[in-house]
Amino acid sequence: MSLARSTASRFAKIALGHLTREYPNKLDHVMAGPDDVRSPRELHPIFFGSFDWHSCVHGYWLLATLLRLRPEMAEAETIIALFDDAFTNEKVAGEVAYLARPESRGFERPYGWAWSLMLQAELLRHDHPWAKAHAPLAAAFKARFESFLPIADYPVRTGTHYNTAFALVLAYEYAEMTGDQAFFDLLQSRALVWYGQDAACPAWEPSGDDFLSPALIEAEAMRRLLSHERFQIWFPRFLPDLGQKQPATLFAPARVSDRSDGKIAHLDGLNLSRAWCWRTLASAMSEADPAKPHAINAALNHLATAIPHVSGDYMGEHWLATFALLALENG
Repeated sequence: MSLARSTASRFAKIALGHLTREYPNKLDHVMAGPDDVRSPRELHPIFFGSFDWHSCVHGYWLLATLLRLRPEMAEAETIIALFDDAFTNEKVAGEVAYLARPESRGFERPYGWAWSLMLQAELLRHDHPWAKAHAPLAAAFKARFESFLPIADYPVRTGTHYNTAFALVLAYEYAEMTGDQAFFDLLQSRALVWYGQDAACPAWEPSGDDFLSPALIEAEAMRRLLSHERFQIWFPRFLPDLGQKQPATLFAPARVSDRSDGKIAHLDGLNLSRAWCWRTLASAMSEADPAKPHAINAALNHLATAIPHVSGDYMGEHWLATFALLALENG
């Protein structure tokens, strides 16, 4: 499971084909009156493409990450030019202004919030002014996490955008990259409140439009936010029978019956995100753990099932390469 140069180029071409494609577009937009009836590009100076706002954000993350990992790829100059045009003070101010609307309080919570922080963490790894320009937007979303997490008494365990464990995983990357200990402590404390007592997870999944495994992404959040020692106590309690390949559903890739259906196409993403989680969770298992080979094989099986379908139909093509890159590189 590694990123070949040809794969990086393929993913870059896919993302470049949709990041500035304004339509079709699915807005997350609450209107206060007729003056709020505006086009995606008018509402969002940077993130107006890729079918929806959050997919556009993580499409930029995808390209930034590919540029760092494979700077020699032929698409590098095009990516740099795109980023130079997108990440300007004026355009970022437009995105921040959208958040200031009273009607935008719940905009993209928590999935888009987390992806904005994940993007900022990646931009900080580059020797370009993009992170400095994008910083006000990331700061606005960090502030939203700081306001929201203390009042969020319960986690959201669905396998879609509202999943809170996934948001913690991405926000953790930002906290780690910026060295923000106070933010890390907030993420960790909320993870312990939400998930610290979970045990014997039945893994009732997948649901019909999951792109995240509620069980595995929770485990991945705890792997990142707990010390190694604490995780080694929590994880066997949470999924005690992995050595016997149970719950069996976690080891079987989901079937995708119609990739032109945007919700059913989510299941390709589920297979990719499971591959990612199985790979990273396997890295935390000892060599003597009987679950480790099962986890590694599950990662490879899920990846092989989904990777051929990263492109083909726009319902998957506008976002799946991001999750393929998570499966291959993020950990």
